[in-house]
Amino acid sequence: MRKEAIKKMQEQAGQSFSYALRAGDYREPWRIFRIMAEFVEGYQFLSALKNEITFLGSARIKEGHEYYQIARSLAGLLAKKNFTVITGGGPGIMEAANRGAHEAGGQSIGLNIQLPFEQIINPYVTRSTSFFYFFNLKVMLTSPACAFVYFPGGYGTMDEFFEVVDLMELGLMNKCPVVLVGRKYWSPLIDFLVNRSCIIGSVPGDHVQAWKVVDSAEEAFEQLKDVEDTGVAGQFDACTFNNEANVDWKIFRIMAELVEGFEFVTGIKNAVTVLGTKGTTSDSPYYQSAYRLGELLAKKNFAVITGGQKGTAEAANRGAFEHGGVSIGIGMQVGDKPRLNAYLTKSINFKFPFTRKLIVTTPTRAFVFYPGGFGTLHQLFEVLTLIQTKKMTMVPVILVNHNFWEPLHSYIKKMMVHE
Repeated sequence: MRKEAIKKMQEQAGQSFSYALRAGDYREPWRIFRIMAEFVEGYQFLSALKNEITFLGSARIKEGHEYYQIARSLAGLLAKKNFTVITGGGPGIMEAANRGAHEAGGQSIGLNIQLPFEQIINPYVTRSTSFFYFFNLKVMLTSPACAFVYFPGGYGTMDEFFEVVDLMELGLMNKCPVVLVGRKYWSPLIDFLVNRSCIIGSVPGDHVQAWKVVDSAEEAFEQLKDVEDTGVAGQFDACTFNNEANVDWKIFRIMAELVEGFEFVTGIKNAVTVLGTKGTTSDSPYYQSAYRLGELLAKKNFAVITGGQKGTAEAANRGAFEHGGVSIGIGMQVGDKPRLNAYLTKSINFKFPFTRKLIVTTPTRAFVFYPGGFGTLHQLFEVLTLIQTKKMTMVPVILVNHNFWEPLHSYIKKMMVHE
C-alpha cells in the first residue's frame, strides 16, 4: 500500500500546487501585502463589535429545513439579548442566522470568503466584509467570539469546529461555550472521538464532555444567554492585539512570520506532509509505520514535512533523516520553548497558529494522516475544504490505519454525502 501511495505522489509531483498561493516564488511582495491588508481591514472591522456569537454550518441547507428554522429562531433570541450574530455571510445556516438577527433588530454580521461558487452575501447581513484567504477569514470568524454554535455541515464546518477546539486545548484561545445543534448529526462524531482519539490519548475526554449537544433553539439559548464578552482576541495570542498606545504591533509580527515562512518554503520541491498524534511512542505500530514511510519517501527523493514535534512527526522525520533524506519541521511554539524533534535537516517555528498552518501546507504534493486528535482532524478537514473550494490543487490525501479512520470515513459518506 505504501509503494502504491508513493507512486501516486510521484505522478502528482509535477503538478502545480497552492494554498490560495500560486506555484512559484512565495516571496512575491504583493502576496504579503494582500494578506496583511486583509488582516488590518478585518481587525478594524471587528474592533467595533461586542458580544459576538459565531454561527457555523452548511451553506446548502434550505429555508424549509428544520435546522434553518432553529438557526433563525436562535439568532433572533440572541439578538434580543444584545448579542451580535456573526456568520460567513452566505446561504444556508448563515442566511438563517443573519435573518433571525436582522428580523429581531440586532447586529447581523457577514464575514465572506471569495469563492468560484456559492458564497454570495445573503440579504439579511447589515454589515459585512470579505476575504480572499481562508486562513484570514477563519481568524476573523473565531477570534472575537464569546461562544460558538455549530450546525450540521460539511468539510468547512468540520474545519472550523476542530480549529476552535484545538486552539482551546492548546491554550491559544480562551475556553468558551461550544453548542452543537443536532444530536443525530453530532453524536456519531463524538462517538468516534471518544472511541478512537480519546483511547489513543490524543483528545482529553473532559474537553469533549464540555460541549453541549442540543436539538432546539430554546436548549441552545439556555446555554448561551448568560455568556459574557471577555474582550480578549483568542487567536491573536502571542494575548491582546492592542498595546496601551493602541498601536497594532502584532500585525508586524504576523507579517514577519509570513515573510520568514515564505522564505523558508521557497525552493522546497517534491515534499510530502505527514501528520498525526504527537503522543505515539517509539514502540507503537503507528511510530514504526511512520518511520518506514519516511524511509521510503527519502529513498524516492521526496522531502518529508511534519509539524516537527514528537510522536508521528518524529517518526517520519527520523525515517527520512536516517536514510539521507530531506527532513523538515514546521513547528508551533506554545509557551517559551520551541518543540522540535532531533531528526530535522531544516526547521522553523511559529508563534501564531494561523501563519504556521499556511506555511505547513504550502509546498506539499500529498498529505498522509496518521491517527490523531483535534489538531490532526483540523488539518485534515482544512485540506479537504481547500481542495473542495478550489483554493488548493487536488492532491492525494491518505489516511493510515483502517481501524482508526473507518468510522469517520463512514460518517462522512453517510452524513455529508447521502444525507
